[in-house]
Amino acid sequence: MEQPKAFAVAPTAGNIGPDFFCFGAQKGGTRWLFDQLDGHPDFWMPPIKELHYFNNPASRRDMAMKLQRATGKLDALNRRREKNRRRPLDQHDLAFLSDFLALSEQPLTYTGYAQLFRHARGRLSGDVTPGYSVLDDKRVAGITEHFPDAVYVFIARDPVKRFWSQVRMHVHKERLAGRLNTAKVVALLDEGRYRKRSFQSEIVARWKRFVSPDRIVLLLFDDLAVDAANLRRRVVSLLGGDPDKPSGSLPPDFNRKMGKSSVPMPEDLRRMVAARLAGEIHACAEAFGGAAKNWPAANGV
Repeated sequence: MEQPKAFAVAPTAGNIGPDFFCFGAQKGGTRWLFDQLDGHPDFWMPPIKELHYFNNPASRRDMAMKLQRATGKLDALNRRREKNRRRPLDQHDLAFLSDFLALSEQPLTYTGYAQLFRHARGRLSGDVTPGYSVLDDKRVAGITEHFPDAVYVFIARDPVKRFWSQVRMHVHKERLAGRLNTAKVVALLDEGRYRKRSFQSEIVARWKRFVSPDRIVLLLFDDLAVDAANLRRRVVSLLGGDPDKPSGSLPPDFNRKMGKSSVPMPEDLRRMVAARLAGEIHACAEAFGGAAKNWPAANGV
């Protein structure tokens, strides 16, 4: 995929707010991106992934409160984080959690949100929340108007594979009740929570209406699967960091979910979902280029 030149997004004195947003796609590799940046010395990432401030702050309030309570025994918490290959938390992370919890109890405020990122202390920082992919025009316009110099990142994935991964996540988290058969899974495409996230070409087109072309970065999950090191180098450079610096002990292809069971998509289901998403698959191929051009043939549409 053709990429714009590197951005000059390094924080300067008085620059308050996120340097970048990653607005999706859900199940498109945003956890990989967060982990690589969180461990990189040029970046400071919030202690919780997916702030959801602009779409559903209550969805992360409980997590923030739980994490804040755990910091009462910070040494023990950091030992667990080290075991899970996460960076240790410090007083700046604790201050962020306090500010975030206080902010989540108030009406939405762009100024208050921007102040959260003062805890970056001169390092690059951003908000990785795939849920922002389904924000309406009014909210997208508000974000891009208040943060016009931020970089906006989207990682696209084959629509059929992305949909199946979302279904499996909801099964794992018990958000889907009852036994699922092929017809029931296909019918999920008509539900808002699936449809809104499945049409990635529409998501990107909506954000592009409000974001300057030289401030948006489009990546492909395929490139992550084929050459994670090269994709990491590209995205770290585009965001203003030094790609030669390691992300702590994490290798470029680190996958936090590696080793967890994954149920393959039945072939009959794949064909049916691909048929339903055929128009979107072709739209993605045209809009994103690169490996996305192979998605129609790969899905038989």
